[in-house]
Amino acid sequence: MRVFHIQPGAVAEMAQLPEGLPAKGFLWIACGRREFELEQSHVQGALHQWAGVMLVDLHISDLLNNQLPSHFDYTSQYDVLVFRRLAAGHSETDLSHPGQLLSRPSGRGGPPVLRRIDTSPVGFAVFDRVLLTVHPAGCTVLDHYAQRLLSSATAASRAAGVQQPISPADLMLRIVNQMVDGYLDLRRELTRQLDHWQSELLSPRARFSNWSALMDARTTLHQLDEICEDQRSAIQDWIEALAGWEVVEGQPDHFGGHRGLELLKVRSRDVLEHIERVVHHVRRLEQNAETAVQMHFSAQSNRTNDIMRTLTALTAIFLPLNLIAGIFGMNFEFIPLLHEKAGFWWAMGSMTLIAGVLTGLFWRKRYLARTGGR
Repeated sequence: MRVFHIQPGAVAEMAQLPEGLPAKGFLWIACGRREFELEQSHVQGALHQWAGVMLVDLHISDLLNNQLPSHFDYTSQYDVLVFRRLAAGHSETDLSHPGQLLSRPSGRGGPPVLRRIDTSPVGFAVFDRVLLTVHPAGCTVLDHYAQRLLSSATAASRAAGVQQPISPADLMLRIVNQMVDGYLDLRRELTRQLDHWQSELLSPRARFSNWSALMDARTTLHQLDEICEDQRSAIQDWIEALAGWEVVEGQPDHFGGHRGLELLKVRSRDVLEHIERVVHHVRRLEQNAETAVQMHFSAQSNRTNDIMRTLTALTAIFLPLNLIAGIFGMNFEFIPLLHEKAGFWWAMGSMTLIAGVLTGLFWRKRYLARTGGR
């Protein structure tokens, strides 16, 4: 469990939960799912002491559920957002080792990019001055953002214009936006992989054999589409709830005033736009994969048609020659040119002439022409 005190111009990490809320700023409590399961009574007591409210039992179950899709819920005193982020193929820890990561081999086949598409939910409980995050063990997104948050409090970062979160809701949206950026990075790798498969599918000299990996990719893209749809619905519900927020009197303008509320709405719409971009790209990848498969079979069909057309034209060329050879092979005593000295050459000349005329005719009609690029 990690506890951060965030205030304008300063970020400090605490060793344990404080007795009371600080006079300025807000608290961020980040703990693993199994840690929260073990320490929920302690965390609940701290929340009750700070905000006068505890998490509802159903929301605790949601935060502890490792299979829950992205969704949003709210009460009159706090909001709960569950957002699925990209995992790295790790399992949850057991109760005897809270916070320690237990790795497991990924059961997904295909190229490495497909094995990366494994998701796990991260829960956010947003209070007025407290943000509680419940994440799986080894959540690199939260670790990276915590490191960036600590570095943003330095004088160099402030001079560079790095802004700190102004409220628990703002911090939640920043973390969610970083999770969505992971999906944006993944789509580039998926695009490169599918482009490679498309070039193999459409290459006339290559024999494509990665059908199982391609089917896994299509299934994974469907799964990713469903995940992003749940994420979009959750953020849309959050934006609708945000529209009903009222300006808190007595709060600084950057924290709970008009400007702070407008910044939350702008950041929420930005997160939603990023998710919609991922959804649009995933659906385009699905269409590209389907189109590549159809074009592959269409090209194979055209190639087969070209081969059959060529064989048919060659058969038509040699059919008159076989007819002439069959006539002169009959067992009749009197056949014209049979006993002539030049009969053989007359027969060969006529056969060559017929073959040449038919070849020229079929070539002119493109019966023997090869398809471009093949």
